[in-house]
This record gives sequence, structure tokens and C-alpha cells, in this order.
Amino acid sequence: MKALMKTTKSATPYTVEKKWHLIDADGLVVGRVASIIANVLRGKHKASYTPHIDCGDNVIVINADKVRFTGRKAAQKVYYRHTGYAGGIKGVTAAKVLEGRFPERVLEKAVERMIPRGPLGRQQMRNLRLFKGTEHDHEAQHPQVMDIAAMNPKNKVGAR
Repeated sequence: MKALMKTTKSATPYTVEKKWHLIDADGLVVGRVASIIANVLRGKHKASYTPHIDCGDNVIVINADKVRFTGRKAAQKVYYRHTGYAGGIKGVTAAKVLEGRFPERVLEKAVERMIPRGPLGRQQMRNLRLFKGTEHDHEAQHPQVMDIAAMNPKNKVGAR
């Protein structure tokens, strides 16, 4: 009778195998690339996915400053923050953030908002590395290149 029973194996922190992925974000649509990155960080692309364990992979994103928005989102999308004082809400458009000192924060915020909040989500966000240019300092990990633009023609702006 035991042969007919199926058991589900849950991943443990000791049995998780983490890989490294490299993504070139040049010309990619922000929301589409962020959802793919969030799934890889959470580990949902693996058969051994366990919701309460950090079983995701490490992701390196280069050219994070060259991501694109579709339509008029660059001018209309506003990132809000609050100073803590009464009436202290501040907003900045996505175009200004992309032109500013830390343009990779646009992609970081998009991914962060697709990851669950809490200690596990913070741990998974530590596995994301964003770089402005084409240089990164993780060559020793031998990352596998993920070609997101080839997955779907809509993933890249103007690739029809």
C-alpha cells in the first residue's frame, strides 16, 4: 500500500542549490523584466519551490539605467515618499529618476514591490545586484546569461 502513496518533498535551506543569472536590461520594459526577476529571486521557476524557504537564485542585472517604459509612463508615473512631517509628501517622476544619480532604483523598486514583504522578502532582495553600466564584479560566480528579450517580443521596446 505504501507504493501508491505520493509524498511532497519540501525544500530546506540545506538542500537548496542557488545559481547565478546575468540579465542585460538594455531596452527592456520595466514591468516585464521585473516580474521575471521576481520569479527567479523567489524560486518559482524551480520544481522544488517552497513558499517559506529562500530557494531562489541570485540575479545580476547590468545596464539597469537603460530600462524603458511603454506609453507615457516615464512622464506620468510618480514615485512618492513621505518626510514624516504633516503635509510632507514628495513625488518624483520615473523620467527624473532615470536621469538622476541612481537610475537603477526604478528597476529595484519594481522588483521590490513584486516580492512579499517581511523577513523572507528582504532576504530574497539581497540576492539581487543592479549595476548601471556593463561592468559587474561577480565574474567569479560564472553567471548564466538569461536572454529576456528573446523570450517574448513585447519584452523589448521597439523590437517588432
